[in-house]
Formats: sequence, structure tokens, C-alpha cells
Amino acid sequence: MKRSNSLPLVTISLAALLNSAPTLASQELAQKALCTGCHTVATKMVGPAYKDVAAKYKGQPGAAAALIDKVRKGSTGAWGAVPMPPSGTDKINDADLKTVIDWVLKS
Repeated sequence: MKRSNSLPLVTISLAALLNSAPTLASQELAQKALCTGCHTVATKMVGPAYKDVAAKYKGQPGAAAALIDKVRKGSTGAWGAVPMPPSGTDKINDADLKTVIDWVLKS
């Protein structure tokens, strides 16, 4: 009987799926909270691209907390003249916002 080598492929595929799940979930959370009306992952739209936010805050202690505060209170002047309106817990709860911000910082 010939032994199948498909198990390693299945294991690798499952691992890839599990590793991408947080990214997909975070992107879906951002879409659900309407963040993607002004932001995209790679290009500036109304607001900065997530990759540009990640680059600006890379290595800064407290970056996630600062960005959560900016989302909750709104922000102006950090990326130009267009203000970002505040986003309340009616659009995204605190736990989901933290998940999205952590995802953005890894973009």
C-alpha cells in the first residue's frame, strides 16, 4: 500500500487559513464600522492608507492607545486638513476597535 503525502499539504493549508483569519476578521470589522469609507490598506483615499498609518506609528510605545483615542474623539491635522470625525461605540465596540487598530499597525 502506498502512503499518501497529502497530510503535510492539508496541515500547511490549514495553518495558512488560520493565520489569515485574524486579517480577514479585522478587515471585515473595519468595513462593518465604515472605516473603509475613508481608508484603504494600500492607497490614500479621504484619509491615510493603513500601511501609511502603520509606518508613521511603527515602534512607538502607546501607538495603539493613541490611535484608539483618535478614532473615538476624532482627529484633525495629523494627516492634512481633512478632519476625521469621532466614531462612537455605536459603530464599533472597544474590543473590535482594538482588533482593527492592531491589524492596521501590522499593515
